[in-house]
Amino acid sequence: MDFLRDNLGLTGTKRGCGIGECGACTVILDGRTVASCIVPAASIDGSDILTVEGLSDGEKLHVLQRAFIDHGAVQCGFCTPGMLLSAKALLDKNPTPSREEIRVAISGNACRCTGYSKIVDAVEAVAKQGGEVV
Repeated sequence: MDFLRDNLGLTGTKRGCGIGECGACTVILDGRTVASCIVPAASIDGSDILTVEGLSDGEKLHVLQRAFIDHGAVQCGFCTPGMLLSAKALLDKNPTPSREEIRVAISGNACRCTGYSKIVDAVEAVAKQGGEVV
């Protein structure tokens, strides 16, 4: 996390608990979500890492980002990068998850604002649309 934020300037990865419990620092590392705060930088040499900055295509938002906005799933925004990446990892593996599967996929991400329902709604909407515009 520190390398991503301090050396690469990828500040979308948030510093939360620092012990891998809150999900604020979630990134996708070689296709799976990890808490970047507990992954040593030296261990990721040659790995494929996706941070929230890599979701959008320039000015064009990723369908999950658009869905979070459209469904009111963003309030303070602190958990949003980790939630988005957890949702993306889920949809990459299972494009048609149930609401329970969505809940399980984001269960490692703490959110104090939305009560999770709107986040689940946003992910479900993307799944129902087959990853297309919501």
